[in-house]
Amino acid sequence: QVQLVESGGGLVQAGGSLRLSCAASGRTFSEYAMGWFRQAPGKEREFVGRISWTGSNTYYAESVKGRFAISRDNAKSTVYLQMNSLKPEDTAVYYCAAPDSAWYSAPPYENRYRYWGQGTQVTVSS
Repeated sequence: QVQLVESGGGLVQAGGSLRLSCAASGRTFSEYAMGWFRQAPGKEREFVGRISWTGSNTYYAESVKGRFAISRDNAKSTVYLQMNSLKPEDTAVYYCAAPDSAWYSAPPYENRYRYWGQGTQVTVSS
């Protein structure tokens, strides 16, 4: 059974940084791409970024490109989301997600990811 557990959220001032972590278990982590999504109050969940199973390729939403970076440590079965230059509009619950299939570069759509963490709250104050 695949489990994803996020951590690292919190309250930060605008311009600050946070690093989120997502620990995975239940299958061979290094065979699967991983994604990050977020959901702001009153809005639909949106794609933030994705990393390939090797970690060599990343892809980001335009809204976070140049400020956020995704990395992974396959030895620790953990994926990270480094968030810099945070803005109040980055306030949301952040989720990590994993597709069902190995070796699959899931497109940035929510329905292409089968497994989800419980989410971690990020609040950016102005």
